Amino acid sequence: MSDEKKIVLQTAGFDARFPQTNQSKHCWQNYVDYHKCINAKGEEFAPCKQFLRTYRSLCPNDWVEKWDTQREEGKFPSDLTP
Repeated sequence: MSDEKKIVLQTAGFDARFPQTNQSKHCWQNYVDYHKCINAKGEEFAPCKQFLRTYRSLCPNDWVEKWDTQREEGKFPSDLTP
């Protein structure tokens, strides 16, 4: 038996708020929900990690980098306070 770690790949589950094929809004909402959640409960709060996994699965890296930069510069177009 080898000591290799098993990697499990998963994608975001169904969310009834976003029934369409285009998942842009689903991506955006999970990014916003994640940051609101960690602002309220901290990064180690387990339920926040579901938002993180979902937006990382759905959102293009370029979008996330842009939004991260906007947050850092105080120019993010959404309120992330809990």
